[in-house]
Amino acid sequence: MTAEPDGPEDRLRRFATIWSRAVFPVTSTSLTRPELEEQLLPLARRLSEALRARSFEAETPKAVGAALVGAHCTDPDALARSLDCVDAYLVLYCGEDGPQEDLRTRCSRLQHAMAAGFAQKLRERTLAEQEAIAQAALRAQGVVAQALHASEARFRAVFEGAAIGIGIADLQGNILEVNGALVRMFGGGEQAVRGRNVSEWTHADDAPQVWRLYDELVRGEREHYHVEKAFYRPDGTVLWTNLTVSLLRDPDGQPQYQLALMEDTTERRLLNLRLRYEATHDALTGLPNRTLFFERLEKVLAAGEGQRFGLCYLDLDGFKTINDSLGHAAGDRLLVEVADRLQSCATAPGEMVARLGGDEFVALTTGPDTHREVDDLAARIMNALVAPVRIEGRELTVRGSIGIVEGPAGEHSPAEVLRSADITMYRAKSAGGNRFELADPEADARAITRHGLTTALPAALERGEFFIEYQPLVHLGDGSVRGAEALVRWLHPQHGVLGPDRFIPLAEHTGLIVPLGRWVLEQSVRQVGHWRERCGEPGPLRINVNLSPCQLTHPGLVQDTVDILERAGVSPEALCLEVTESALIGADDDLLKPLRRLAEMGVDIALDDFGTGYSNLANLRRLPVSVLKLDRSFTQSMQQFPADPVDLKIVEGIVSLAHSLDLAVTVEGVETGAQAEQLRILGCDTAQGWYYARPGPPDRLHELALVDATG
Repeated sequence: MTAEPDGPEDRLRRFATIWSRAVFPVTSTSLTRPELEEQLLPLARRLSEALRARSFEAETPKAVGAALVGAHCTDPDALARSLDCVDAYLVLYCGEDGPQEDLRTRCSRLQHAMAAGFAQKLRERTLAEQEAIAQAALRAQGVVAQALHASEARFRAVFEGAAIGIGIADLQGNILEVNGALVRMFGGGEQAVRGRNVSEWTHADDAPQVWRLYDELVRGEREHYHVEKAFYRPDGTVLWTNLTVSLLRDPDGQPQYQLALMEDTTERRLLNLRLRYEATHDALTGLPNRTLFFERLEKVLAAGEGQRFGLCYLDLDGFKTINDSLGHAAGDRLLVEVADRLQSCATAPGEMVARLGGDEFVALTTGPDTHREVDDLAARIMNALVAPVRIEGRELTVRGSIGIVEGPAGEHSPAEVLRSADITMYRAKSAGGNRFELADPEADARAITRHGLTTALPAALERGEFFIEYQPLVHLGDGSVRGAEALVRWLHPQHGVLGPDRFIPLAEHTGLIVPLGRWVLEQSVRQVGHWRERCGEPGPLRINVNLSPCQLTHPGLVQDTVDILERAGVSPEALCLEVTESALIGADDDLLKPLRRLAEMGVDIALDDFGTGYSNLANLRRLPVSVLKLDRSFTQSMQQFPADPVDLKIVEGIVSLAHSLDLAVTVEGVETGAQAEQLRILGCDTAQGWYYARPGPPDRLHELALVDATG
């Protein structure tokens, strides 16, 4: 056993040696095998560099494929053996220590580009030969009719020695002469070709114009034509050719013979078909991939009037859990099983199934009545997923969510149809999964708007599109303004002013709520500092700022708050942070620790929307809150007189409990004087609502505070 090559150059030389040994037996060259190896060595070096290059450039492997033709490696076996060598040995000898999966993918792309370069160069060479032969044939038009013409010998040499097939027939289609290359292309003896009539060589895949062009040529209406044509060999196999047919005229210019030049493209066609299949089918499941599906969908949507389509967009529920728990190999086997089941569901004409990627599949049906058919298809898919899948000794339950889009062809683009199906699928998943939903244009529009707002949020914060309005907090005893709640708004360029209910949930979902909440806190604290300065004394004014659950768990909450207060020169007593009751249900000590630290500093903590979270009232003793903020639902029943006695008792009990725990009570949603008076009688401390003032700019609250101060 020989030792492995040591350095990169040795490994490269070894690869070139293997390559030369593979192609030398099928190469028509006067070179020796070592001399051929020296020709292949620079080509091997270029492939090695392309394999390890940072970015893939197809021109290098194409040039290598073309160079093979230049080295007289023109036999189809030479290309096949070269591709086999590259596939088997290039990564082994030239891949060094790079990621093997990436190198294998790069190697496959190099092979495809090599094959393309080889085919292009061979075609150019063949066309050059065809042109030379055609020119020679035209110069020797009188050879067939005049046996003693001086150019007979030259024409015969070209005719017999050409690498492409050549045949001569009369104008009735009777074949008179064929060369050896054409006989080898068809197989069998010369008599199997000579003596036949051109009209016998029809094929089912002939393009409509093939025989029209032929008729025009034999009538003398055209001089030549070029087509791609298939022929049946005597053994029943198919021969694909690039066929050029030219008209030969006698010395008087009258049509006399037809000359056919054939280039065998069978291997190239098979290679292209293989590459096409690999490019349009999923490697794992064998299903059509996204590329082929979009091609089919484009054709369906471009169909004429009266045609309809139905599309089912399937996403498996909980597939990530299977990958994380059992591994990706088990996940792949599950996908293969699901693909097989889906394939069995779409067997009718006009139906197809494709894998878009990951655990996402689509099923398409077409016809005049797809409204009913697509529902049936979705039901078949759901039924096919019912049976558990057995993998590694475990039975896995497969569930899926399906979004259905159905409608007439020609109204929407493929991207719009797939987007609608995707949105609908996620709507089915949000509803619990294991179900299918039909697309709703209004729901799609809302989802698209939400997506647009989500993507615009980061830039909106950078561009300063957010602003804050303030709603006064009024003392129910003397009617004085004690502070305000900061309410953030978004001045959207297209949608105008948006309330927090439109974008705060999106900000929480994306994590942008942390920088947005920090900005709101900073602006609000700075504003309360201005109010206090303009009032001439610190006074009782304070600012209430809402904290989202995401902010509550952020590790920088306490330090950010301290820094903001210090930069603004505002004491902690001027700040109240509102936290919803639902965010603190079941909160552990780690979650409450930052709130306790803030409360110890003097920051008030308000329990917002109290009464809606069904929390245990005993938990109030362990929460670091100083204010209970009753939800507006308690004040709605007080708009009419007399108020609901049950609601009055509940509010009275909450107020009594809060005061016994030294907690202040704030009520929101006060819209009438009757409500305000009733809440004052019940003992509530402060209130806010449209009865006092709508949310507005900061100067408005300053004016209200000055009115209170002056009497």
